[in-house]
Amino acid sequence: MNKPLRIALTKGRLEKDTVGLLEKIGYDCTAVREKGRKLILPVPDGNLEVVLAKANDVITYVEHGVCDLGVVGKDTIMEMQGTFFELVDLGFGRCRFALAAKKGSSFYGGYKVKTVATKYPNITRNYFESKGMDVDIVKIEGSVELAPLLELADGIVDIVETGTTLKENGLEVIEDIVPISARLIVNTVSMKLRQHEIESLVDLVESRL
Repeated sequence: MNKPLRIALTKGRLEKDTVGLLEKIGYDCTAVREKGRKLILPVPDGNLEVVLAKANDVITYVEHGVCDLGVVGKDTIMEMQGTFFELVDLGFGRCRFALAAKKGSSFYGGYKVKTVATKYPNITRNYFESKGMDVDIVKIEGSVELAPLLELADGIVDIVETGTTLKENGLEVIEDIVPISARLIVNTVSMKLRQHEIESLVDLVESRL
């Protein structure tokens, strides 16, 4: 028996949705559901091993080949870029990137260079470059909505699901940037060396989407 295929999952909601998908395929994910504090868990009947990690680390582990596969949001893929194959849009974890600003403010008005706060500087830079706009980007780790309220920024680029948090803080979406969902990614070398196993797993996954 080959060593198990190792799949890194983004902790939290994507992990739950992925485990649900693996169970639909027929894998026994009891060990993952009852993980306690363990971070590497067997899925014995699928010859799989699940690694639980933060989103950015999922990409790092897949890129470096210590995990063959990973499940991560398109937001993280766009922000980190990197060398791997994106195989399947899993369709869950749906939301969108949007530009938002204080309600009633005119983000695109005036001539001064706008300041934009975000957790995603690369995506933000690429977006405004595609519009031929110069902006100053401030990287924020916590609640990005605070930046316009404290007048640190003219607008924010962030992930929006329902828009409730924006509304409650007196902000509104000015425009949507790109839709996001969870993706299955694979290490480039694993794809060559373990193509048959990976393709079999992908076929099973796609049959359930």
